[in-house]
Amino acid sequence: MIVKEKSAYKLAEILTELWPLLTEEQKSYLEECYTIQRYKKNETIFCENEVPQNLLCLINGKIKIHKNGVGGRSQIIRMIRPIGYFGYSAYFAQRKCITAAAAFEPSTVCLIPLDAIQKVVNENNHLALFFIQLLATDLGIADERTVNLTQKHIRGRLAESLLFLKESYGVEEDESTLSIYLSREDLANLSNMTTSNAIRTLSNFAAERIISIDGRKIKIINEEKLNKISKIG
Repeated sequence: MIVKEKSAYKLAEILTELWPLLTEEQKSYLEECYTIQRYKKNETIFCENEVPQNLLCLINGKIKIHKNGVGGRSQIIRMIRPIGYFGYSAYFAQRKCITAAAAFEPSTVCLIPLDAIQKVVNENNHLALFFIQLLATDLGIADERTVNLTQKHIRGRLAESLLFLKESYGVEEDESTLSIYLSREDLANLSNMTTSNAIRTLSNFAAERIISIDGRKIKIINEEKLNKISKIG
């Protein structure tokens, strides 16, 4: 659903890192271009092989970037938290989207046409450097996850994913329960394993009193041991 009234979402308050890099003329130009869109839980934001259209910035909610692999099995590549930029890398690579994006929960996203971003980038070296640094950071994270998801054993991969979720989204008021509730399938897709292996390993962690499970809620009881399992792999 596109939000017609944008007054509740000022672009300067959304693009907090990017905004100070722009001239006043560029700020005015982008303020005429952006829209706000709300997505329901599990709603697709863009698909593989689409032509990229917009720079997307997550205002609130949680987004997963995923890709279908062999046999149609989905792999979660990374997760977006507020304020996070996504959907732009394929445009700068001059290719179609090689991943897809979907909302983990109801989410609000700012959309700015990539043609408008390109125009401003051509005029502004500071903005160009901003996107280079953003892409370089994402590439470094992707490289590290590739090694971890291919070389660690199942316990190590799942432990890493639980710690990653804590670092990305934090915990609830009890300071232990993860503030994101993933299905077992999504947790498996994040950890590069089958759903049955994710369920079995979670049960083992619970039996060892490393975590406790209440439906989709996961509480980390022994973070030190979880870190040790992740490091050993």
